[in-house]
Amino acid sequence: MTVGFDAAALANRATAALRAYDPGHDLPALRRRFGATIAELGSNENPLGPSPLAMQAATRVLQDMWRYPDPTGMALKACLSTELGIAPAGITLGNGSHELLMLLAQCFADAEHPVVFSQYGFAVFPIAAAAAGAQGIAVPALPADHPEAPYGHDLDAIAHAVTPATRLVYLANPNNPTGTWFTAAALAAFLGRVPPSTLVVVDEAYHEYVDAAGPDTAVTLMDRFPNLVVTRTFSKAHGLAGLRIGYMASHPSVAAVCERLRESFNVNAVALAAAEAALADRAHRDRVREVNAGDRAWLADALTARGMRVLPSQANFLLVDLGRDAGPVEAHLFERGVIVRPMGGYRLPHTVRISIGSRAELHRLLENLP
Repeated sequence: MTVGFDAAALANRATAALRAYDPGHDLPALRRRFGATIAELGSNENPLGPSPLAMQAATRVLQDMWRYPDPTGMALKACLSTELGIAPAGITLGNGSHELLMLLAQCFADAEHPVVFSQYGFAVFPIAAAAAGAQGIAVPALPADHPEAPYGHDLDAIAHAVTPATRLVYLANPNNPTGTWFTAAALAAFLGRVPPSTLVVVDEAYHEYVDAAGPDTAVTLMDRFPNLVVTRTFSKAHGLAGLRIGYMASHPSVAAVCERLRESFNVNAVALAAAEAALADRAHRDRVREVNAGDRAWLADALTARGMRVLPSQANFLLVDLGRDAGPVEAHLFERGVIVRPMGGYRLPHTVRISIGSRAELHRLLENLP
């Protein structure tokens, strides 16, 4: 290796300003260390796993792994078209929704067109803006003592931050890492205040977990607002995180622009087949939602009984205010094979995000909490 060489000095301006996305701990190494006793409660994975139909479909496709996948994913798009009630031309597939969120910024944002998002929005939002060389405007979130959405999106403040030059607004419903949500009526009112030249992206990665009235999918508003874009993933409720596949619903013209930069064969054949099968298994989705809701409420009650503040959530995780520095608590749990996600990176140093894992994992968490 050549001493003194550092490619960081060669990076373009947009990349030089970036920090790599932090996926958390090295889970493969931790699995080797702790084995079956590990409680993985930091990545918001589905403890029930994927639909058996998805597993069968993935296995069948493996025999043709030497073939390129369908570059358009047309079979899956047809299923999504039926599911969402939109034309296949308005569907874009991605290597997880992360890729699609980045792709939108690459296509529509630049130094003259800023990107607006909430202070405690998904970590990819500011990364996408920076990667496009655009100014990222983080709008202060709702206060910690808000009765319905502590640390949630302040839609009024976000609307005020949008100017005619704004090309992208990123929202998340429910939001990661807070678990908070807003109603379809609130979103419609927000869209009515935003210029039609501004794309409003609603990331619905956790939509399948929603069981409360009000936060209906933004897809229902797309006919009224052609500047509305919705992203989703098969990584969460569908249990296909290891296959990396997501999708975007939009006006066909938005999808057509994104196709110009979308990587060729960006979704593999196994993921395409498994996603199509998973989409058809409504019974599995219903069970995942039911189990998650029950265990989410059970864990929230258990933590509240210990004097912790548990924020309301419609996702498969809880944001928990420990009332003290979360660092030592997270380190204590880590040494015992219980992995949670500290939120210091979001400037919420007293909080941790805890995934709704299996009951066995949640019991291990409670047994080891200091």
